[in-house]
Amino acid sequence: MMKYFFCNFFCFIFLSIKVIGQDTFSMIAVDSATGEIGSAGASCVDLIPIGYATSFLSDLIPGIGGANTQAAYLSLNQRNAKTRINRKDSAHIVLDWLIQNDAEANPEIRQYGIVTFVGGSPQAAAYTGNDCLDYKGHRVGSDYSIQGNILLGPEVLDSMEARFVRSGGSLACRLMYAMQGANVVGADSRCAANGTSSLFAFLKVTKPSDVINKPYISLGVKTADGAGIEPIDSLQKLFDISGINCGLSGNQELSKHQRIRLQVNPIKNYIEFICEKDLDMNSMKIELSDLQGKNIQVQHMEQQGSILRIFPSVIEAGFYLITVQENDQVSSFKIIKQ
Repeated sequence: MMKYFFCNFFCFIFLSIKVIGQDTFSMIAVDSATGEIGSAGASCVDLIPIGYATSFLSDLIPGIGGANTQAAYLSLNQRNAKTRINRKDSAHIVLDWLIQNDAEANPEIRQYGIVTFVGGSPQAAAYTGNDCLDYKGHRVGSDYSIQGNILLGPEVLDSMEARFVRSGGSLACRLMYAMQGANVVGADSRCAANGTSSLFAFLKVTKPSDVINKPYISLGVKTADGAGIEPIDSLQKLFDISGINCGLSGNQELSKHQRIRLQVNPIKNYIEFICEKDLDMNSMKIELSDLQGKNIQVQHMEQQGSILRIFPSVIEAGFYLITVQENDQVSSFKIIKQ
């Protein structure tokens, strides 16, 4: 009986470790003006039965740097990253050391995002192993790293990066704005059947005066597999009520005009809305653009009862923004073309 108990116990521990083995999209960044370091991310892993904190994959060391360790997550590699950052190594040195000293001698299944302050200047570096699950990749700037695996496609990372780069405000606001860029069904491809981007999401920011492991902003959301609750929306709600003032927040930016709402997303050959039957198409102005602001031509529109279909010119797979203006009322929607 005791042998059976220990077998079940250790099997559970083993499976718990493996179930978080692929952690999907995250970003880590620094603010050279304030010295803040922050991270945010999400994944289609049900953390509720496991008991892990939502930000388990991210360590922030106030005033020094931080690391996100994901894909085939291993806590020893994360501890090693934290140790190297505490030694005030540059982001690239930390990354090279982790690759060369992988705890299981298998760096090809790992993914890292590292940021550090070196001499007061920000540095960022990222690594995606060849054996991480597709779609996999990373985007790196002078003060940020965005990385992901098991993604819907490169557009998830591109959208997060575009929003982070073009946004203003505090580091926390920019991270939240970037996370909204991945708020589409199946961003983590495993969650397409759940109708969400992911199952958990987190955001945290530390300032130089913070005690380690106690960031002044720490938000996280866990949802159950099959619940159909979008964790990035829930994270945005926590963010909004936390008192952080960003002006126009991520979910407010896409207005919810009561006279028209998006029916199908992702889209195929046309964009379909449900609208009030008295909607005047002749007074409507439609603007469709990609995330870099390039306008996309709208060929024509059709309305049948409460269904409005908008047919754009041929567009590639990716994220787009459509704005519908009727007289003085404006609605904006984020869409994805598969």
